[in-house]
Amino acid sequence: MQLKMSNRVVDGVLIIDCAGRLVFGEESASLRDTVKQHLLEKKKLVLNLSGISFIDSGGLGTLVALYTTARNNDGHIKLANLPKRVDDLLHVTKLVTIFEVYDNEQQAVDAHKNPAA
Repeated sequence: MQLKMSNRVVDGVLIIDCAGRLVFGEESASLRDTVKQHLLEKKKLVLNLSGISFIDSGGLGTLVALYTTARNNDGHIKLANLPKRVDDLLHVTKLVTIFEVYDNEQQAVDAHKNPAA
């Protein structure tokens, strides 16, 4: 299944819902383009990864690149609803120490409102 994305705003935070495969190629490029476009308007984003069925090294690289792009543009990306495979990969690669990861979308949205919490 290709990567499908939809977005919505919750409490001033842009939520990008992702479903399908996050892999090197068209899927990664599509996510990268979508996030970069939205970063021009919204500086607070949450990637809801609950629908991700598969991720490869290209997908992980895209997440890192998006994190860096957001930080360089005074933006913030938080990850929410990680499937077990994605969570396991972030732990194995130690990328979990870089990203702000939340069990659910509301926690991620609240973290944008209360960054010190």
